[in-house]
Amino acid sequence: MSSPILEMRGITKEFPGVKALSDVNLVVNRGDIHAICGENGAGKSTLMKVLSGVYPHGTYTGDIVFEGETATFANIRQSEAAGIVIIHQELALIPELSIAENIFLGNETAKRGIIDWGRANREAIDLLARVGLRENPLTPVKNLGIGKQQLVEIAKALSKEVKLLILDEPTAALNDDDSQHLLALLKGLKEKGITSIMISHKLNEIEQIADEITIIRDGKSIETLSVAAGGVDEDRIIRGMVGRDLENRFPDHTPSIGDVLFEVRDWTVMHPQDSHREVIRQANLSVRAGEIVGIAGMMGAGRTELARSIFGRSYGSRTSGSLVLEGQELHLNTVTQAIDAGIAYVSEDRKGLGLNLIDDIKTSVTAAALKKLRTGLVVDERKEVVVAEGYRKNLNIKAPSITSGVGKLSGGNQQKVVLSKWMYTDPKLLILDEPTRGIDVGAKYEIYGIIQELARSGRGVLVISSELPELLGLCDRIYTLAEGVITHEFDRSEATQESLMRYMTADARK
Repeated sequence: MSSPILEMRGITKEFPGVKALSDVNLVVNRGDIHAICGENGAGKSTLMKVLSGVYPHGTYTGDIVFEGETATFANIRQSEAAGIVIIHQELALIPELSIAENIFLGNETAKRGIIDWGRANREAIDLLARVGLRENPLTPVKNLGIGKQQLVEIAKALSKEVKLLILDEPTAALNDDDSQHLLALLKGLKEKGITSIMISHKLNEIEQIADEITIIRDGKSIETLSVAAGGVDEDRIIRGMVGRDLENRFPDHTPSIGDVLFEVRDWTVMHPQDSHREVIRQANLSVRAGEIVGIAGMMGAGRTELARSIFGRSYGSRTSGSLVLEGQELHLNTVTQAIDAGIAYVSEDRKGLGLNLIDDIKTSVTAAALKKLRTGLVVDERKEVVVAEGYRKNLNIKAPSITSGVGKLSGGNQQKVVLSKWMYTDPKLLILDEPTRGIDVGAKYEIYGIIQELARSGRGVLVISSELPELLGLCDRIYTLAEGVITHEFDRSEATQESLMRYMTADARK
């Protein structure tokens, strides 16, 4: 058995009001491919950011021992100098620069302050050959597909004399061929003595490639499985990932479900920058009046992309298929048209896309439906006050007054303001993308009650959530989404965390 190259002991990391990691332990053997598995929000990426210096020493407790020495990285440069390189899911490449420029960015081949571009290009060719990429190093990165960009990131890591390579969801956006090429490359790097840590939700790939698998759940390290010892399959990994009871933390709700209200038929969405790449493939789903329908999928599955494409084609370069609301086919090309048709969308990014943080509650609540307050070209300010105050009271928004700035509210109260804004548009279908992300348990309970009340009023509600217990406790039906494909439909009575996870991690493109 090989000796450990890395030990992380008792790692605890806290953010305001949230303990992201609690006494996490991780041992990675030299030359291994070590997988880290867990649900969204389990703490996987946070742990790797601690390791790589993104969260510097002093902002967490616990010890990192790398190659037998205690590491106290103050930044990512120090971890890279030690031989630890992380490749994030969102690639850190500059599209307008060439392949060679990206590979050596921050690590330039310079002499007396002058970059030797001839040497840089020659070394880039060698590095590209090592990752199996035959491209001119002068090619702008924007001209490469996502699979080749991933290989450029690995070539960039190799240029830094990497000893431990961390890959966060490296195949999430790749097709089957590119994924298999990347896995083969990792095996090749292993043969050359490079150790890898891979975070992935594609359990079939984990089975193929990992020597050991550490499972993290709710910010804690649960267990480490040895693949060589046998008995490790997708069911075993899933059991470790979701092995907790569903708590009774939802208001009582007896659904009253009517006829089909909204349908998505054969809906296909292409990537906004690559019109040949399918993000959503032939999706079909329905929402009935009074029904809460969930969409379960791992990060990168296409959940948000599906929702935004429905909401006035606010995502995607090309879409095909049809949307039907109350028996009438919709032709929506803008967000305004979607709102006018009776569709509302609460974004997962409430601070970036849901609110203007310098506005007050009154302005935020009425922003999406000002025409309801307008007399001619003038907004009736008295009516605006009445409307905003009504939502403040009914949704229990905790603020001194409706003139309070939304930027100063807690996350839960900000979410209530966003919900108020879209409820005031009087939608027939409300799409909620991660409606309780970053919200404490008490505020979650209140928001669940609001969602249930919307359904009781005869509206259709479509909920996207990374929290499987939330979907199981809230929804009447649940669709699973994997790699842009709807893989299964569950009634509430038959859905479990294990069954959802199985179809969320299915090999959907075959």
